[in-house]
Amino acid sequence: MRLRYENRRTLVTLSGTQRLRLKIRRCEAEGCARFRKPYRPEAEGALALPQHEFGLDVMALVGALRHREHRSVPEIHAILRDRGVPIAERSVTNLLDRYDEVVSTRLGDPQHLRRQLGGQDRIVLALDGLQPDVGHEVLWVLRDCLSGTVLLARSLLSGTAEDLTVLLREVVEAVGVPVAGVISDGQHSIRKAVATALPEVPHQLCHFHFLREAALPIFEADRHAKKELKKAVRGVRPIERAVEGRSDAEANVVRGYASAVRSAITDDGRAPLDAAGLRLKDRLEKVAGSLERVRSKGGPSRPLARLALLIGRALARTAALWPVVRQGFVFVHAAARLLADPAGETGAKVRRRFDGLLAAMQRHRRRVVDLGAALDHFRKVARSYRPGLFYAPDVAGLPRTNNALEQLFGSQRYHERRATGRKTASPGAVLRGSVRLVAGIGTRARILSGRDLGRVDRARWQDLRRSLDDRRQARVARTRFRRDPDAYLTALERQAQQLDLPA
Repeated sequence: MRLRYENRRTLVTLSGTQRLRLKIRRCEAEGCARFRKPYRPEAEGALALPQHEFGLDVMALVGALRHREHRSVPEIHAILRDRGVPIAERSVTNLLDRYDEVVSTRLGDPQHLRRQLGGQDRIVLALDGLQPDVGHEVLWVLRDCLSGTVLLARSLLSGTAEDLTVLLREVVEAVGVPVAGVISDGQHSIRKAVATALPEVPHQLCHFHFLREAALPIFEADRHAKKELKKAVRGVRPIERAVEGRSDAEANVVRGYASAVRSAITDDGRAPLDAAGLRLKDRLEKVAGSLERVRSKGGPSRPLARLALLIGRALARTAALWPVVRQGFVFVHAAARLLADPAGETGAKVRRRFDGLLAAMQRHRRRVVDLGAALDHFRKVARSYRPGLFYAPDVAGLPRTNNALEQLFGSQRYHERRATGRKTASPGAVLRGSVRLVAGIGTRARILSGRDLGRVDRARWQDLRRSLDDRRQARVARTRFRRDPDAYLTALERQAQQLDLPA
């Protein structure tokens, strides 16, 4: 290749502003695939991205400050200015987007994944989706449970079986390692996709999702009983006011019992195993028992007597609600213990025990009429999940729940909240989540330098950037329609009319 001309370029780096003189070469052989195509110096790619004025070292610092130190964009801008980098705040946002794209491209490269998983003889896939906005894109993530590596993250407009089948096949082809098992929730599109793309691979369904769905009526019954019990003990505040402003021993005892009641009322539970209503009832019974012991040893004061009467009436008013709730949670906890398999039994034996539990529910249904609908729902959900509940005992490394991947989503939301202050996930969590999630995990695992960023495949990065920009334009169009539907539709009509004009 002959030297044909020179280009000059100004580049802002952490060490100062630099002027580059680039010698551009071209091949003059007509049969060459690069005939008369410019060939720029390879060293340029280790310094900056094409058509960018900031060096890769600045970009690497921006990414580290964001994903490891959780700095906001104004804070990153101030740090760069203190280091003598002339940069606008808007450019910091642009550099952060480019950093996420480059790191995601590098970590998602098939060759990089094969090197990272080269020491493994198999992988176990975890699959789940994140959708902060109903009706918008879904961020689908596939992760290896054995190494913790995110193999693929992609935003899709839907979660059909056909779409997910393409993702699964793409991952299997990229990693080049046999898939030993798959863990996911019970979504039917995921089941169909796994059955199509990996027909011989065990597909474990998440125990947590199963129990949460199956025990929903029992959990709702507990929540209703708790609500009724809380309504009946709302008279604690007048009792506290009766001793307000007093500092004697009796007032302190009254405030202590009132605090115990308030503490019990404000302790909420989480589905599916936490029976917050039963816990509230048991704690109020303990408070009532303590007040009864105080009365038997000398007689309580008038405020304590009022408090004991209040709790007693509340417990008596809701007494009919608790037997059904307690018996329902007996079955739920029995199912959870059985699926946890503490004895390390085989999947076939756990399945037989589980079938025995479902039969016991059917027998018990005839004796407790009020619990019948909840037990019917539990057995109905169990029949749907049953084919995929018992692979974990027989496949090493296959988890029983998909909570690790959901905790990964929660961790990403936590880091985003620390950096941005947003309590809920932003629309960008899905719009750019496919690159932001991978870049955040990769940066927190290892600080990347400008030299690392320079090793990215530029063609794959540019394709990724174009796809992200297309999704951004689609969301911009939706925003424009919401702001001014008439103007949006008028512009579309004008474009449609121009289609009929002669070229």
